[in-house]
Amino acid sequence: MEHLPAEVIGNILSHLGGARDVVIASATSRKWREACQKHLRSLAFNSNDLPPYRDTTPRQLEILITQTIFQTTGLQSLSILLDDVDEFSASTVMAWLMYTRETLHRLSYNVRTSPNVNILEMCGRQKLETLALANNSITGVEPNFQRFPCLKSLSLNHVSISALDLSLLLSACPKLESLELVSPEIAMSDAQVTVELCNHTLKSIYVEAISLDKFMLEADSIEHLHLKDCALELFELIGKGTLKYFKIDDVSVIHLDIGESMENLEVVDVNNFTIIWPKFYQMIARSLKLKKLRLWDVAFDDEDEIVDLETLAVCFPELEHLALSYELKDDALHYGFEGSSDLANVMVLELGWTVINDLFSLWVEELLIRCPNLRKLVIFGSVSEAKSQEECQILANFTSTMVQLMRNYVNVEVQFEYE
Repeated sequence: MEHLPAEVIGNILSHLGGARDVVIASATSRKWREACQKHLRSLAFNSNDLPPYRDTTPRQLEILITQTIFQTTGLQSLSILLDDVDEFSASTVMAWLMYTRETLHRLSYNVRTSPNVNILEMCGRQKLETLALANNSITGVEPNFQRFPCLKSLSLNHVSISALDLSLLLSACPKLESLELVSPEIAMSDAQVTVELCNHTLKSIYVEAISLDKFMLEADSIEHLHLKDCALELFELIGKGTLKYFKIDDVSVIHLDIGESMENLEVVDVNNFTIIWPKFYQMIARSLKLKKLRLWDVAFDDEDEIVDLETLAVCFPELEHLALSYELKDDALHYGFEGSSDLANVMVLELGWTVINDLFSLWVEELLIRCPNLRKLVIFGSVSEAKSQEECQILANFTSTMVQLMRNYVNVEVQFEYE
């Protein structure tokens, strides 16, 4: 190992990740210490991964981190995630950032300080490409001075920020491609909470645990949109039809509009959502490139609404992956088998139930018939611990039926997933 070039040793140390492991490894020899000082590119401090740090005071921890950082030159990636540690001195944290900011490309920051450190002011106009902030507050964004000319990925987790500052922050990132908002604390300026974001380079957005009256997103290059655990009165996407991946998971929204030009959609994934099928279908009907459609735990706004498999087969000729959950309510099944068109390209079929009955087996059989080129079938089911004799008999009958049925589909891989 001593014969390795210092640059290679520095690369090895950079892949260790945790600062404690880096310090221990670099102490093996003088050459490794020099490699750590001159060629280390990545350093991470995480209170969960560093058990010895849990018994130290914040002041002692500040000294340890300061000594470790100041022994390096040219850090490109710095991660400081110390959420469960008491407040640090703001001046000390500012010293870390000032020492590293000119070479940093990636910064993950979750540190409690008194007073709050303005990360935008400290790291703006530098080389940052990835910025992840957690449990921080952002106020008074000045796009002209706090500009991020190279930033491509921005993550805000439990960050307090006003709707205006969030909009200004995006305008200060002319190359931004990925945005992640998790449980943001959006300051209210009036009775209604409205967020309006505009970024023409944004390709991916993930929004989780947000409650707003209106969320309007203007993004001409958006390809990936994922909403999770959100409560919205209105969500509107204004774009140029570049969206490829759309996922909505456990979201309450009264008015949903993702635009009319959905020709490039490849994945639609809807989970735990009340759907007005005719309106939703109208949004995705022109998606001839659709490869995956998932409708899981979907409640239909109208009991008479039906997802017609004939329509899916005709409108989505390239569909390869279909996932449907079975729910029989008032003897009405929301999936129709009219017509004769096959889902010819479907290779993977996922089917599930919330409450199983004897009709589920017939439903599975009908879908197998409509997918002549199927290669994989996954059955998801929910089985209660305290099963009645009737439930046990239904499950036993279903198992027997599936064994007999799959004898006719020997080329199909079958999996069962029970909760």
